[in-house]
Amino acid sequence: MEEQTGIVQQAVDSISLNTEAFQHLQPEKIQQSAYKISIWSKQLLESWGIPESSVNLINLLLQLSIVILFVWVFQWVTQKLITFILKQTNKVEKLKLSGFLIKSKFPRYLALTAPLSWIRGSIPVVFEYYPGVITFIAKATDLFIVWMLYWLINSILKALTKQLTTSSKYKDKPIDSYFQVIRILLIILAVGATFTVLSGKELSTFFAAMGAASAIMMLVFKDTILGFVASIQVTTNDMVRIGDRVTMPKHNADGNVMQISLNTVKVMNHDNTISTIPTYALISDSFQNWRGMTESGGRRIKRPISFKQSSFKFVNQEEDLKFYRKIHSISQYVDEKQSVIDKYNQETGADTSIVINGRSLTNIGLFRKYVEVYLKNHPGVHKKMSIMVRHLEPTEKGLPLEIYCFTNTTVWAEYENIMADIFDHLISAAKYFDLEIFEDLTNE
Repeated sequence: MEEQTGIVQQAVDSISLNTEAFQHLQPEKIQQSAYKISIWSKQLLESWGIPESSVNLINLLLQLSIVILFVWVFQWVTQKLITFILKQTNKVEKLKLSGFLIKSKFPRYLALTAPLSWIRGSIPVVFEYYPGVITFIAKATDLFIVWMLYWLINSILKALTKQLTTSSKYKDKPIDSYFQVIRILLIILAVGATFTVLSGKELSTFFAAMGAASAIMMLVFKDTILGFVASIQVTTNDMVRIGDRVTMPKHNADGNVMQISLNTVKVMNHDNTISTIPTYALISDSFQNWRGMTESGGRRIKRPISFKQSSFKFVNQEEDLKFYRKIHSISQYVDEKQSVIDKYNQETGADTSIVINGRSLTNIGLFRKYVEVYLKNHPGVHKKMSIMVRHLEPTEKGLPLEIYCFTNTTVWAEYENIMADIFDHLISAAKYFDLEIFEDLTNE
């Protein structure tokens, strides 16, 4: 009993030493702790009367179980503790990064990374009687440590990416492309470390080999290099931001930019389909960016109404003038214009019995003025931007009267409603000016 008590006390001491060793992450102390645990477990097995031929194998399994149990418990407790701390800090407005760290599995990777040093230091002791597998397992553990560190750093980068893209200051910048470059460099370093672990050669040898294969690397990463250069030019010249509406007919894209990554630009089209465009296409191909329209606060209406030219006529009868004076928006214009015309005809001595001898109002001219006043008074038309009603070149389909103005909103649905409201009214109002709208009836 005293002997077993001494063994237990020795185990407690060794565990205490092991904990201290893990905290300081010193391989020598880790191995000392592992040796003490190994000696204690072997003595315990021998005291139980287990045959000496089986002691080493059972001792190996027992130590593996202790290592696995320790790592699992430590990892579970550490992960819960880190998650709890991050959740508490996430409540602070300026520390929202903590929430993104949790979503990117940062606590899990950090909790797994810490005990790996203890595992690495325990391998020579656990497999003391099986030296043939020590090198293999040690290298496998080193590889796991390398990639675990990569996953840990990558989780931090993911959290930073989310933090910056949700920030109002950086949400329209191609943050993804920059962090993708950093991830590529991390992968290169991780691959180089893997090469070092497997070959036993220095990292400089790996990069020297990469330099010799630079031509192949350029070919493999051609799109990545072009995308990186393009993303820098796009950002520097402020050509495209996330959220901008762009139109690229060549790539069947017409919608808002969702994401700008190292290799691709994702565009959410108006029909909810997604177009994927190579990033370097923003430099090599032409495209239309609607950001200027959005920032101006007005969206252009530029649409004609075609009238039959045979419906155009002079307005010189007093009855017609009396009717047009009843239209409030142009009544003052009719009086002022008719006064000018009468004065001109009197000064020139024009024989107004033939209407073309002098000047006269026309129904198309009055309608043009009516449309101009109507647009200036419409609540949906931007008053500080151009408002114009003009004739276009006559064609075989009549004379187009173009309405050119801007709405006071850039929202698509509201823009369409305002434009429809304007043309509903103008097309209906045309008949009051004895104007006929052209309709092509040849296909009927």
